Amino acid sequence: MAITDLETWSRSFSEFTASFAHRFPRVESRRQATSYLRGLLSELERKNGWTLAEMCGEQGPERLQRLLNFYAWDTDGVRDDVRDLVVEVLADPDHGVLILDDTGFLKKGTKSAGVARQYSGTAGRIENCQIGVFLAYASSKGRALIDRELYLPKAWTEDRDRCRASGIGEQVAFATKNELGHAMLRRAVQSGIPFGWVTADEAYGQVSRLRLWMEEHDIHHVVAVPKSQTVITMDLGQERAHRLIADLPEQAWERLSCADGAHGPRVYDWARADIRPWREPGKGHWLLARRSITDPEELAYYICFADENTTLVELARVAASRWAVEECFQAAKNETGLDHYQVRGYRAWYRHITLSMAALAFLVRLRQGVQKGDQNTPRACV
Repeated sequence: MAITDLETWSRSFSEFTASFAHRFPRVESRRQATSYLRGLLSELERKNGWTLAEMCGEQGPERLQRLLNFYAWDTDGVRDDVRDLVVEVLADPDHGVLILDDTGFLKKGTKSAGVARQYSGTAGRIENCQIGVFLAYASSKGRALIDRELYLPKAWTEDRDRCRASGIGEQVAFATKNELGHAMLRRAVQSGIPFGWVTADEAYGQVSRLRLWMEEHDIHHVVAVPKSQTVITMDLGQERAHRLIADLPEQAWERLSCADGAHGPRVYDWARADIRPWREPGKGHWLLARRSITDPEELAYYICFADENTTLVELARVAASRWAVEECFQAAKNETGLDHYQVRGYRAWYRHITLSMAALAFLVRLRQGVQKGDQNTPRACV
């Protein structure tokens, strides 16, 4: 990297961290947070307490551990600032998408807050792990994580001694992953950030309470549901999703490329059927289906709510945008140490995850600057 690039990177980084410096009331906590972020943005293969401390010139990880465990700073305030910094460069009020999803963090032992033997989509099986629920923002300009919650199984919330030992307050009660996701969506709406759509996988989409809440707030959405999902047909009957789609004529299907994957455009056959005849004027409800070209027996289903003139192409685009959150997880784990932490405490988990999200937001802003042709953005940071 050229000296000018290093100088520009430092200036950009200083401006970025200044955006949430007020969340750290003491100089020492601000300095340690800056050092921690620099470490998360470094090329270290593993970004744990010892390696980050070594890179920061520390004799050991104690000072960085104090940042995560003991120093007084506004963790949720930094989260809100990171969200605003992301939206500042990615905002698209018509086509921007909020995406709900969760990811697993494999862990050994039983002491880490929320750890349990539970299903991890990351591993694809039941593992000893923590589960984090996340909200991402995606648009044609990029994507980033903007909110997070740690899922606590009932085995934790029903054992208050265990909770106290991990720093989990008495006010923290059991909440399903869907309820955690719902809380993050409410925060996003209350913050006033501009977006056009919400999407989520079937773990969230099949919960009618969430869908009804989004309808009540006129939030357009395309959410995945299982094939066994019951829907209201246009003749006021009830039908399983897979059966309703199976009755569609072949000409109802349209081949569309909605997003680019690692191996080029993702091309599927798409079709939709009207559902829910009782609706608000000007609004539409559909059951959307995606069919594999190579294996016609492989289908995915989505319940959709939007303006009545919304096209099939737009619904398919939103459904396909869910992959953006997986790309966020991959980038954050590979580039900003999202899953490299060695903390056990509840507060420390939130603080590490929030700082990792901040580091990812910084990279997103740098990349967006390059795409705009900003001469002040260092090329080597992209």
